[in-house]
Amino acid sequence: MPTTIEIPAPLTPPAHRDGNVLRWLGAYTASLVGDSVYFLALGWSAQRAAGPTEVGLVMAAGGVPRAVLMLGGGVLADRLDPRRVILGSDALRCLLILSVAAAVALTTPAIWLLVTVALVFGAVDALFVPAVGALPPRITGPDQLARVTGLRSLAMRVGQIAGPPLGGLAMALGGPAAAFTTAGVLFALSLPLLLTVRVRPLPAPTEDAPARRTPREDLLDGLRYIRRHRLIGPLVLAGAVAELCLNSVLNVGMVLLNAERGWGASGYGWIVSAFGAGAAASAALLAIAGWLPRAGLMLSGSLLVTSAAAVGLGLVPDLWEAVALAALAGLSAGVFGSLDNTLIQTASDPAYLGRVTSVVMVTMLGLSPLAYPLVGAAIATWGVAPVFATCGASTTLALLVLLGSPTLRRAELPRRRPAPAN
Repeated sequence: MPTTIEIPAPLTPPAHRDGNVLRWLGAYTASLVGDSVYFLALGWSAQRAAGPTEVGLVMAAGGVPRAVLMLGGGVLADRLDPRRVILGSDALRCLLILSVAAAVALTTPAIWLLVTVALVFGAVDALFVPAVGALPPRITGPDQLARVTGLRSLAMRVGQIAGPPLGGLAMALGGPAAAFTTAGVLFALSLPLLLTVRVRPLPAPTEDAPARRTPREDLLDGLRYIRRHRLIGPLVLAGAVAELCLNSVLNVGMVLLNAERGWGASGYGWIVSAFGAGAAASAALLAIAGWLPRAGLMLSGSLLVTSAAAVGLGLVPDLWEAVALAALAGLSAGVFGSLDNTLIQTASDPAYLGRVTSVVMVTMLGLSPLAYPLVGAAIATWGVAPVFATCGASTTLALLVLLGSPTLRRAELPRRRPAPAN
């Protein structure tokens, strides 16, 4: 039988009413909206300066240092206070983007400048992302991590929804310089909020703890920690397999599905919006409820539903059926991602969480895009339906990992135990 980890009711308020968490959430949201505005400004600046090939080069450039340096960013987040890493990252991004805004205002941006900006931004992102993952257990209690995960997912959706229109408005009013300036200001807004966030220190090391390691030794120690952990190891492996199988279908495949069915740009917009709405609904559910029963089994069930919905997307002939399936896929994928993230955060030793987050993000940002060209070529050869069915069925491997772990099958989220009545 699954065992719920119950925690005596602490003095820490629920996450959605905790000023410390809300200040962090405000800073994180401002940073995410700034990310979206930056990417829009970067793409439009490249489009004005060169052709489609160069635009693709500029947009892809930031992914290289992000993937290469992410594991090192995880080591840094664990060696330092993650709040300080986030503060430094946002300050660097602010200075970088405002400098670019000034350069763009004075002259037409050259492709070499935009590529350089993308490379530097990607390198800074490699520090920012693991630190963001390592921070929640240091600002709230274990029983509130599910709510924080839901709030963080909602912030990501706000960034995706609010960023492009805001960036487009800035572009319309003042061109790329105004858009870059808007992104820089948003990064600057996150700094005073982060400065007020209180972070709990890690427990002091015991007398028999090993001496201070080198960064390389820290990285290897983190990888061994993931491999040996009975809960985190299967979660990371299953998440990587699921991302590799489904992410390409729900990104590249969705575009090609729309083209094959002839639904047009509006049809694609409806499908993507439905997926986003489903994901936002799951994030809101977790943020409000703060706890879901039988988390390990629900994790497997939500992945199964996502896979079935992905297979169905490749088979349905009607746009509105595809929209409904996309909403279902977004809802179940949101539940899977939120539970996976929350279980990792609650099970991880906080001293390792930066490295654990960096490994998770490398699988998402480094491995899953490798399947994009393969999926595109396969759809060109065999069509949408067989490829969607194959990718959906491939997630059986991830399900086998999840269900093959007794610890994961019995996993439960921590739950606050009510205070005894006087």
